[in-house]
Amino acid sequence: MNALLKTAAVFAAGAAAMYLLDPETGRRRRGLVRERTGGAARDAQASLRAATRDATNRMHGTLAEAGSHAAAAPVDDDTLHERIRAKLGHLMDRPSKVDVDVVDGHVVLSGEAPDDEAAALARYVAGMQGVADVENRLSAEAQAPAGQGPATH
Repeated sequence: MNALLKTAAVFAAGAAAMYLLDPETGRRRRGLVRERTGGAARDAQASLRAATRDATNRMHGTLAEAGSHAAAAPVDDDTLHERIRAKLGHLMDRPSKVDVDVVDGHVVLSGEAPDDEAAALARYVAGMQGVADVENRLSAEAQAPAGQGPATH
């Protein structure tokens, strides 16, 4: 088996030499190989730079977030309210149906939301910096009967 691999390698090397050293078109073929190799190297360099920049940015973000939690600076109620409202649209289908009240870091969530979204929202808000506790008063959203959507006139 080893002899077969050696024979195949010698055959491949000979074919490559004939392809690249051909007196009529060898120069053009060598140029194409050089261009493609250079292009692949430039692409690999650009990908490496992008990956390095991404990793650096993620590290800086993680350090900044850890530093803000370590400082444990108090968050005022208005800022906390706005942060929660901003996150609602990412966590829920209908954020306008949820009311958020914040008093001294105590958050009260009220309104209507599906049970799974309400539980996920309460868990997320409880983990936010500046939140002392969360009172979940969200009720189950009234669902339309199957096959009936909202009425349009």
